[in-house]
Amino acid sequence: MSYAGIALLMAIESACIPLPSELIMPFSGYLVSTGDFDLHSASIAGAVGCAIGSAVAYWVGVWGGRPFLERYGRYVLIRRKDLDMADRFFERWGMWAVFISRLLPVIRTFISLPAGISRMPFMPFLILSFAGSVPWCYLLTYVGKVLGENWQNIRHYFHGADLLIGAFLLVGFGFWIWHHFKPEPEQVKK
Repeated sequence: MSYAGIALLMAIESACIPLPSELIMPFSGYLVSTGDFDLHSASIAGAVGCAIGSAVAYWVGVWGGRPFLERYGRYVLIRRKDLDMADRFFERWGMWAVFISRLLPVIRTFISLPAGISRMPFMPFLILSFAGSVPWCYLLTYVGKVLGENWQNIRHYFHGADLLIGAFLLVGFGFWIWHHFKPEPEQVKK
């Protein structure tokens, strides 16, 4: 992996494609702990990727609007409920919703869509997206770095639990996918 790889993966995540930053950036932090990456460079690469992916989602909101997202969003696990939550957050906080949401799981991924739909000015959107992504990326990278540096110390606590943890993660991921693909209540009634 390279800094460009971090930026690409974070761009994919911020373009509303389910690839969790909670895995990407801590792994980058682990690579910081091994000396392969620099903490600041990895974090900034992640924030740049977030800004790029957010710009893509913003323009999808501008060009496609809500009807497009309601029709095709399910293919990238975007539900009407996710859009409603992002809309409410954006309506409440306005332009600052973009900055604030970059610090919050789930909503951080979708806030670009209502910003685009409402035609928020692009440059303030991009600046606030980048600025809000910097602390998120630093935090996750730092956590990965600390865990990576202490891997030998915590490894014995997890010895033998690897399969259980793996199974738990697999079941959790399966439930998450099922939850996102099941029909919403109003779709079932139609």
